[in-house]
Amino acid sequence: MLHIRQLWIEPIIFFSCLLIFISCSRVQVAASADNKNDYYFKSLQAKLISDGFDKARIKKLYSEPRVSFNTKGVSSYFVHSESKLNYGQFLKKSPIRKARRYMKIHKTDLTAAEKAYGVNRRIITAIMLVETRLGTYTGKSSVFNILSTMAALESPKVKAILWKKISNSTHLTNEDFEKKAEKKSGWAYDELKAFLKYTAGEKINPLDIYGSYAGAMGICQFMPSNILTLARDGNNDGRINLFNHADAIMSIASYLNYYGWYPGIDSKKAYEVVYEYNHSQYYVNTILKIAELLKGQS
Repeated sequence: MLHIRQLWIEPIIFFSCLLIFISCSRVQVAASADNKNDYYFKSLQAKLISDGFDKARIKKLYSEPRVSFNTKGVSSYFVHSESKLNYGQFLKKSPIRKARRYMKIHKTDLTAAEKAYGVNRRIITAIMLVETRLGTYTGKSSVFNILSTMAALESPKVKAILWKKISNSTHLTNEDFEKKAEKKSGWAYDELKAFLKYTAGEKINPLDIYGSYAGAMGICQFMPSNILTLARDGNNDGRINLFNHADAIMSIASYLNYYGWYPGIDSKKAYEVVYEYNHSQYYVNTILKIAELLKGQS
């Protein structure tokens, strides 16, 4: 009888111990993730809380498993070279054909944007083609992680970690990197604050939004600060969702209008306005060429 009881008790003890081990392992993993995030983001969290963001919300966000120091994404800021970009690909027949089709599909929204802000639909479409291939590729980087990582570079310790990881793959000297990192960290912090305000206002989980390596998001690739000031509700649903075509179209028109676009604008002024969207001559020239190729499309 004793032997039979042992046969039952021993497996129970074994599985009980196994469950305890698994539970402890999960706690250790979670604690490890928290500690790692604290290592990179502790001072950033304190700064956000000091600037008025809800302490419980900030602590909860940075304890999430999806939050991480995005070395790979942010490294692009220091190794990225515009000369390697191929904007010329958008001038080929296939992309232009897709842009024409896009203009037909979204004719109502483009017409509404033209009426509201006086911005030519061809320019709006050209920007969306280059930015996100007309909304088919909006980026795979966590906007929250990208902006948090960049903002965390204010810390000398964090800055040193990133430099160690990218020093062999960038043309920058350590001195140049330090200057750029300092400048970008301040910029990213402002964008992070804008992002947190936007997501709170729209009741969106910040961790659910993905965008470019720079933190730009949506079909029109707006930075968060531009969303707060220049994004518009194009479909009148009471929300601003830049992954929605109507909102993205109206927001581009709003942006260009703000920087001086007007009906019948001359080529010199058009260049200056589009330059405000992306400070790149290569980019601006491509946008204007695409718009020319789309002439005749209504």
